[in-house]
Parts: sequence; C-alpha cells; structure tokens
Amino acid sequence: MKKLQIVFLFFLFGHVADSYAAKADTLQIPSMAMNKTYKAAVVLPSSYAKSKINYPVLYLLHGAYGHFNDWLSKTPDKNLLHNLADQYNIIIVMPEGETFSFYLDSPVNKGSQFETYITKEVIQKVDNTYRTINDRKGRVITGLSMGGHGALYLSTRHPELFCAAGSMSGAVDMGSMINPESKERVTKLMEPVFGTEGAPQEVYASNAVLNMVDKIKTNKLELIIDCGVDDFLIESNRELHRRLVYNKVSHDYTERPGAHTWEYWENALPSHVLFFSKILKNNATVLK
Repeated sequence: MKKLQIVFLFFLFGHVADSYAAKADTLQIPSMAMNKTYKAAVVLPSSYAKSKINYPVLYLLHGAYGHFNDWLSKTPDKNLLHNLADQYNIIIVMPEGETFSFYLDSPVNKGSQFETYITKEVIQKVDNTYRTINDRKGRVITGLSMGGHGALYLSTRHPELFCAAGSMSGAVDMGSMINPESKERVTKLMEPVFGTEGAPQEVYASNAVLNMVDKIKTNKLELIIDCGVDDFLIESNRELHRRLVYNKVSHDYTERPGAHTWEYWENALPSHVLFFSKILKNNATVLK
C-alpha cells in the first residue's frame, strides 16, 4: 500500500510539474511573397499562461539541410528550449528556412523569398498571435550554421527589427564557398537561391556577412558569435572576428572545443540566451 501511495504521489507531482512547464506550439504562417504556408515552432514559457504581460522574443534559425523543428528534435537534451524559455521568461520562435535558402530573397526564384518571409510575414504573424513586445527592444535573433549567417544577415539589413543578434558556427563567408573544387557541389546546393547556373562570384561575396562589417558597425547592434575549434567554418569566423576588431565593432566572440555538431550547439545556445537576457533587461523588457 505504501509503495502504491508513493507511485501515486510521484505521478501527481509529475503531472503538476508538466502542467506548468514551458509549452511548444506549431504555428502555421502563410507567405504572400512565396504563395505557400510554412510551419514555425514556438516555445512559450510556463509563466505566459498565468500572466497578461507582453514577452520578449528570440528568433532561433536552423541550419542547412534542416527545418523549423530541428532545435526541438535534434538537440541531445529535448527539454533545452523549454528550460531556457522558463529560465529567462522569453518566447522562442523557430521559423522555417528550407534546406538551402540562406535566408535571402532569391533574385531568380519567387518560391525562395526568406528574407521577406522572416522580416515581414513571420514577425507580424507572431506579434499578432502572441503577447509579444512588438518593438526591436524586445526582439533578438540567432541561429546555427546557415542560420548563423541568416541571423547576422537579417539583423544587419533590418536593424529596426532587432536589438541584438548572434551566430553559432555561422556560414559567414558565402563568398569563399565557390572555388574550383567545390563549384559544382555548391552551385547545386545554392540552386534554390541563385538558379541552376549559380551566380557570379561578386554576388556571393556581396551577400556574405564577412563583407558587411561596415553596415554592422553603422547599426551598432549587440552581437554574440562563437564557433568550435574543430569546426570546418572556424577560419571564416576568425576572419569575421578580426574584421570586427579592426573596425572597433563591439561584440562577444568565443571559440570552444567542438565541431559542427548538435552537442556543440546545445552547449552554445544557453550562452547566447544569457547574453540576450542582459540586453533585454537593460531595455526593461524582461520579467522581474
């Protein structure tokens, strides 16, 4: 009988704990720009259901070969985002970016307009659906690999939307992707953005975050960038760091043990959210 009571209490308290845990939604977000509807994953902190206040939002972008639910399904700790949402009282939004959009507006493919989709359609839908702080002071963005490029690219081009941005293992040098050894493979990879024939080298270079430092400096956004020392993208991230330092652009830069893996990104994300939380607190947009 005593064992039965213990089991019952364990079930009861476990159920109560679950009822107050962060909640993951799937949101349908139509795109007028692309004439289709994509899904986004949204994690709401447990406090959201019990309050009437507005919350800051973290936009968290996935990488190449990925989709909107990667951050929920591929991290070793499946509760990572729920715990971060609860710890920092922040809404986390993971929009769709397709496998190789690089979060750009394709000049040749009307079906790949992800800069417009994220900055105009996703943000508007999220702000209209949830109690968000509908202002740049309450909005931050980061991502991994292609999503790291996307977070820096979108925030640089749209500083009116975000107060801070980050990149984990970011593909920050699109200009170096095309070389004699990789041209055929990368052209195929980038086909949704630049078409079957690819684009001139200067087009890749002009869309590389590495070549946007002047604009980044002008915007004065708060930045956090990191990469694993065994990551194949480490040298381009080091070069971005060097250029930011040379141009006296304030930023947080870290190299950690690790490679281009989910174990690395699971370890990196909490540092990004902590970094953002301090900025949001200074902007008076976080819960006390």
